[in-house]
Amino acid sequence: MRRQLSPVEAYRRVDFDARVSGAGPAELVHLCYEHLVAALGTAIHADRNGDNGLKSRSLTRALTAITALHLGVSGESEVAAALNQLYDAARRTVLDSAIAFDARSLAALRADFAEIGQALLAPR
Repeated sequence: MRRQLSPVEAYRRVDFDARVSGAGPAELVHLCYEHLVAALGTAIHADRNGDNGLKSRSLTRALTAITALHLGVSGESEVAAALNQLYDAARRTVLDSAIAFDARSLAALRADFAEIGQALLAPR
């Protein structure tokens, strides 16, 4: 049995699908960063409110974004190695919080990815 999406979740999914369909590679990376930052924020909020279902779904969305980012890394350059290390550490942080929720670690991770995401938007 498939669970019914809330209106907010349905809108988020439609918005995400529409943005993905018209995005280039750089836009897709930024979209994954946005998705990750939002999912981490929702997980923290859900934990504060005792909503374990939403917290679990949010952590799953965060892992999905990290996996997509990780899959997009190619090559053997120092930048690729650094990105792989970053995404591995982010994955561990999220997985650790699935077992023993750590809002402080997730908030720090969220801030780091928000900062990187903003830097991606900066004009060059």
